[in-house]
Amino acid sequence: MAVVINTNYSATVASNNLSASNGMLQKSLNRLSSGSRIVNPSDDAGGLAVSMKLSAAAKRSGAAAANIGNSVSLLQSQDGVLKVAGKVLERVSELKTLYADPTKNSTDKSNYDAEFVQLQSELTSLTTETFNGVSLFGSSSLSVQVSEDGTQTVTLGAKQLSDSSSGVGALTATTITALSGIALSAITTAIGNVATMRANNGAEQSRLGFASEVITVNKANLEAANSRISDVDVAAESTQLARWNILVQSGTAMLAQANQSSQTALRLLQ
Repeated sequence: MAVVINTNYSATVASNNLSASNGMLQKSLNRLSSGSRIVNPSDDAGGLAVSMKLSAAAKRSGAAAANIGNSVSLLQSQDGVLKVAGKVLERVSELKTLYADPTKNSTDKSNYDAEFVQLQSELTSLTTETFNGVSLFGSSSLSVQVSEDGTQTVTLGAKQLSDSSSGVGALTATTITALSGIALSAITTAIGNVATMRANNGAEQSRLGFASEVITVNKANLEAANSRISDVDVAAESTQLARWNILVQSGTAMLAQANQSSQTALRLLQ
């Protein structure tokens, strides 16, 4: 190779190698310091797009799980009210049976009627109970989203506690002011209606429990899939960091040597 002054090819090559090694060193440092394999979109453009979608799906799964939990709380509140309503009806049926005792005088029956009227008022109050402003016994069903993409839903059926045929409305009618105005069969029918509502409530809680389990597992799997794409493998990257660190040091040393090689031409001119 000719001995020249204006062009130092060896130094240029060493400088390019040093620049490349230093760039890779900085990239390894950025990955390890951030914990992310994709620091810039150019690191893995396709992987970044998939990671963003998986991350968003995982967050939606978390939100859906929270919504399911809130719906379960609503159902638990609803069942608590139905449980109390059942106890009230049990007492009303007991009063009705006691009322039929031929040994009771009119004063005794008036006392039973007084309690019955109060229990009527309590039943009426129970039919208006709400959960966070949402009626527990409205006429419309509620739809609960149980998947992150919204394709899977669970319907919570309407339970009209105040209805005269499917609830306790037959006992709370304003035209009934005494136990003599209500038949025992109407009370037992109301008890059966409340029992059916509690059974449906339990079935809905059971389904939501399984739906919550599925969405929780799906969320974990989405996060794991996203991690494989976006999270840096510390063990592998630390190995690369050591490699690039050594190459930067050796490249710096070789660039210094290449810069000194032009001194050969000066010796020829002496």
